[in-house]
Amino acid sequence: MATIRIPTPMRTLTRNQSEVQASGSTVGEVLRDLDARYPGMGARVFDERGAVRRYVNVFLNEEDVRALQSLETPVKDTDRLTLIPAMAGG
Repeated sequence: MATIRIPTPMRTLTRNQSEVQASGSTVGEVLRDLDARYPGMGARVFDERGAVRRYVNVFLNEEDVRALQSLETPVKDTDRLTLIPAMAGG
């Protein structure tokens, strides 16, 4: 299973765990499994079309998945996904 790093604002959905595991062979499958294991995560990560929300960045190891194959990017069990919500302010 891949390891997923959960940002502080989303940890209420993972019982305050900073890292969790989910399975799948692509980024999309891992994120959908994450939602199955921790209901509500999908609504925070995916938009109404099933794409990653504009303000959520997903990294596979050190690479932004948008620069790879997005949700179709292959994932190995040893990989780490990191969710980073965009910050706003001024």
